[in-house]
Amino acid sequence: MTTSLRSILFIALATLSLASSALLNQASAATAEDLDKDARQALQILYKAHPLAQTMSSTAKAILVFPKVIKAGLVFGGSYGEGVMFKGTKADSYYNSVTGSWGLQAGAQSYAYAVFLMTDKAVAYVRDTKGWEVGVGPTVVLVDQGLAKNLSSSTLKDDAYAFVFDQQGLMAGVSIEGTKISLIQR
Repeated sequence: MTTSLRSILFIALATLSLASSALLNQASAATAEDLDKDARQALQILYKAHPLAQTMSSTAKAILVFPKVIKAGLVFGGSYGEGVMFKGTKADSYYNSVTGSWGLQAGAQSYAYAVFLMTDKAVAYVRDTKGWEVGVGPTVVLVDQGLAKNLSSSTLKDDAYAFVFDQQGLMAGVSIEGTKISLIQR
C-alpha cells in the first residue's frame, strides 16, 4: 500500500470516527422525561406501521423501547442508543443498547427498536443481568414484515419479540444480534 493511499485511508477513518462519535452523543436523551416522551412517540410510530405490535402490547409483561439508536461504521462499526422499559403505561427503568461490529460496512443510520417481553422470566432476566446480550438468555424473535403477517396473539410462544423500525440513513441492514442491553441510571 502506498504512503498516499495510507494517508487517505487514515484521514477517512479519522473523519468517520469523529462523525460517529458526534452522532453517538446525539443518541442519548437529555433527561428521563425526554427519553420517556421520545419512547412513547416511537411506540406510536411502531403501532401505526405494525398493528400487531399494538395487539402484543396488551399481553406483554414489559416493553423495552429504544427510540433512537445511531449506527455508524467503516469496516468497524458500532451503535448506541438509550431506552425505556415500560410496564403497562409506566416507565419502569432505563437501559442503553450498545453494539460493535466489523465486516463489509460503510455509512451511518438511525433507527428505533422495541422488544416486547412476553414472560415474567424474560423481564426478570433483563432486569437481573449485568448487561443482557441479545442472543443469550431469553429467546428473541426479530419480527419483519413477513413474520408479522403470520403471527397472532394465539401464536405468540417465545419470550420476546423485537421490531426494528423508523430507519433513516445510508447503511444497509440492521440487526440486534450481538447487542448488549444494560441498566442505566436516569
